[in-house]
Amino acid sequence: MAIDENIIKDSIDWKQIFFCLLGVFLFIVVYYSPQWPDAVDPNGVTYPLTHEAKGAIAVFCLAGIWWVFEVVPIGITSILIGVLQVLFQIRTANDAFHDFMDPSVLFIFGSIVIGMVFTKTGLTRRLAYKMLVVVGEKTSMIYLGCFVVTALLTHIMAHTAVAATIYPLLIVIYSLYQSDLKPTKFGKGLFIGMAYVAGAGSIVTLLGAARGAVAIGFYNQIAGAEKSISFFELTYYMAPIGWAMVFILWVFFMIVFKPEKKVIPGLRNKAQRLAQEQGPMTRQEILASIIIGSCICFLASMQFFPALKSFNKSAVILVSTVLFFLFKVLDVDDLEEIPWNIILLFAGAMSIGYCLYNTDAARWIAVNFISMFKSAPGFIFIMAITFFVMLMTNFIMNVAAIAIVLPVALILCPYIGVSQEVILFVSLVSAGMPFLFLVGAAPNAIAYDSKQFTTGEFFLYGIPASIILMIVTGFFVLVVWPLLGMPINVAAAGG
Repeated sequence: MAIDENIIKDSIDWKQIFFCLLGVFLFIVVYYSPQWPDAVDPNGVTYPLTHEAKGAIAVFCLAGIWWVFEVVPIGITSILIGVLQVLFQIRTANDAFHDFMDPSVLFIFGSIVIGMVFTKTGLTRRLAYKMLVVVGEKTSMIYLGCFVVTALLTHIMAHTAVAATIYPLLIVIYSLYQSDLKPTKFGKGLFIGMAYVAGAGSIVTLLGAARGAVAIGFYNQIAGAEKSISFFELTYYMAPIGWAMVFILWVFFMIVFKPEKKVIPGLRNKAQRLAQEQGPMTRQEILASIIIGSCICFLASMQFFPALKSFNKSAVILVSTVLFFLFKVLDVDDLEEIPWNIILLFAGAMSIGYCLYNTDAARWIAVNFISMFKSAPGFIFIMAITFFVMLMTNFIMNVAAIAIVLPVALILCPYIGVSQEVILFVSLVSAGMPFLFLVGAAPNAIAYDSKQFTTGEFFLYGIPASIILMIVTGFFVLVVWPLLGMPINVAAAGG
C-alpha cells in the first residue's frame, strides 16, 4: 500500500528534531570536553571543575534547551535529568532521584491541592465574582485588580501557595472573557502577569518565600550579628521596589499583551447575578476556609514565634491535604486532576539544582563570573551581582542561587568599597523575579498549566521584563535606597 509523502512530511516536526539534537550535542560537547581551568575566589581559594561537575553542567545544558523548546513534555525532560545523572555517574541514584521528593516539591503539591479545593468547593467563583464587581468591566482594571490581590497575598503567605490559590480564580475570570478558554493576548497577560507579580510581591516580607531568611542568615554570618536585618527593616526597603515592579509590570502587560477587548459589556451585572445565584456559603466552603485559613495562619506565625520554627512548612501544608480527604472535601478521583507534569517539572528542577550545587559546578560558575568584576566600579559590581543572581535563579532554586552567590559577593564588598547591605537587597530582588524559565519559580509553572502560552513565549517576553527589572533595580540603588538611608558605598579596605 502506498504511503502519502505529504502525510509523512506533515508528521515530522523538524523544529523539534533540531532542538532535540542541539540539546544532545551540547551535552556531548560539555561532558566529553577536556578539563576546564580552576576558578579562583578573592581569597585565593581554588575550585576545580571535577568530571562530575562538568557532567552537571552538561545535563543542565540539555535540560535547558529541551525545556524552553518543549522537545518533549516538560515533566519528561525532568525525568531525563535524573536518568542522565545516574547513567553517566554524575550522582548516585539515591541522590539524583531523592530530590524528586524534596520537601519543596511536596510544598508545591500541597499548594496545588489547596487551589483544587478552592475550585471544587466554589470558593474560587465566589471570590472571582466579588472581585469583578469591584474592578468593573474594563480589562485594564481586571489586570490591575488580579495583580494587586496576588501581590498582597504574597506578603502573608508563600508565593507558591498564592499562585495555586489565585490560578483557579483567574480561570473563572478568563472564562467570562473567552468561553472556550483558547489562548488570547488577555489570557497570556493574565496568567504570565500573575506569575511575575507573585515574585514581585514575595520580596516585600520574609513570609513570601524562604529565600529571605536564607540570605539574611548568610549576611549575619559574614557581616556580623551587629548588622542583622530585622523583619520590618527588610520590608522598609523592599516594599517600594516590590510595589514599583507590580505597577510597572501592569503597564508592561497592557502594552505587550493589550487585551483584544477594552471592556467586557455587562460583566459587572453578570458577576453580581452569578454571585447571588451561589447563595450563602455551603458547609464544604466553610470547612475548606477553616482548614486553609488555619494552615496560612500557622505558616505566617512561624516567622514570629520561635517555638513554631522547628515545624517544616511542607509538613504543615500537607496536613491540610490530609484533612481535605479526611473530611471528604476531596475524594480519590480528585487525585487524577493534579497536574503531574508541573509537579515533575519542579522535581527535575530540584534535582538539577542540587546536582549543580553539590558537585560545586554552580560555585565554579559563580566564582569565575564574580571574579571578573573584582576591580570594577562599585555600581558596576552591584549590577553584575544583580544580573548573575537573576540568571542563576532562573535555572536553579533561588535559595541555592543565594547560597552560591552571596558569600562570594559579600567577601568582595569591602575591597571594592560597596556596602554588604546593598548586595543583600539586590540579590533578594533579582532572586525573587525569575522571568525567563518556568523552573525559576513555582508560580511560573502553575501559570503554564493554563495553556495560554508556550515555554518559548514565556522566555521571549521574559527578556524585556528582566531588562526592566535591571533598570528599576539600578534606579533604586542610585536614587531611592540612599534617600531611605541605605548605605551604598563604603571606604574600600586598604584604601
